[in-house]
Amino acid sequence: MNGKNNIAIGFLVMGFFMFYGFLLIYLRDFAPDKEAWVSSYSIGKHFESRLAHVHGNLFAFLNIMIGYLLLRFQAQLSNGKTISILALTGLLMPIGILSEVYFGLPPALVLIGAIAMTTSVIWLGISFFRMKTPTF
Repeated sequence: MNGKNNIAIGFLVMGFFMFYGFLLIYLRDFAPDKEAWVSSYSIGKHFESRLAHVHGNLFAFLNIMIGYLLLRFQAQLSNGKTISILALTGLLMPIGILSEVYFGLPPALVLIGAIAMTTSVIWLGISFFRMKTPTF
């Protein structure tokens, strides 16, 4: 079912990145070496971790919205399955940022995810422009 998985996975990913935000708060305010963490606010792993947190929640929210729209307008939208898969693939971006921070992997997942999410959003926008008569 186009959209259902986007909503379910979107909420799960959002929950994960919300918990990750709690970890970032711990590192900033309560960890034994918090001064070192705070001093690197805009550089290195600290900055990349914040990027992953923000983009993870944004892309999760986009999946929830895209999933809802695909379910609501499935009879009037073509290519819903492809848009759904691209939006889910977009979640590779924040996961890729975390894999860079914690495992030193190259940014391939970040690029794949960014391109996939951007494509899904644009494709869905074009699909809505082409829609003849939306039924609300």
